[in-house]
Amino acid sequence: MDRKEARRKAQELVMKMTIEEKASQLRYDSPGISRLGIPEYNWWNEGLHGVARAGIATVFPQAIGMAASFDEDMVRKIGDIIAEEGRAKYNAASKQDDRDIYKGLTFWAPNVNIFRDPRWGRGHETYGEDPCLTATLGKAYVEGLQGNGETMKAAACAKHFAVHSGPEALRDISSSFQSSCRGCACGSCYGSL
Repeated sequence: MDRKEARRKAQELVMKMTIEEKASQLRYDSPGISRLGIPEYNWWNEGLHGVARAGIATVFPQAIGMAASFDEDMVRKIGDIIAEEGRAKYNAASKQDDRDIYKGLTFWAPNVNIFRDPRWGRGHETYGEDPCLTATLGKAYVEGLQGNGETMKAAACAKHFAVHSGPEALRDISSSFQSSCRGCACGSCYGSL
């Protein structure tokens, strides 16, 4: 089924759902809706550098290592291979009615966080500190993972785009507190939280 037909079918299914059923689909471990023929689905899957969490698979270098190559074609190919292996694992698990974590076609990848603060311990998951390189490689990865055919191979969800590890002053302090803080890092302002 092509993307247009899939969209139409999804809209029809959503129209038939109750409010409770719609809300239940917002969970990462969405329960099935048997009356509509919708199986349970676990949205939680990772694919930053392979899909080995669900068993044997090709493991690629961490994103920071891939970024060091400055090779967007390679990153696109890696995304394509991850999608192929992920789809194979999904098909095999679905035949066994296994819809557990790491078995779906939705991947929380790539990580497009701009890695500028070494205190954030997951910098190896990023393409580094360069926004241009991160955008180029992130786009290539998504293109490889999702493909450009009639049917999407897998679905990418860019991690840490909105909530990231940037070094902005006072980013970890509530907005109500920021208005009274002098921003001098003296520590005395923290008592008013």
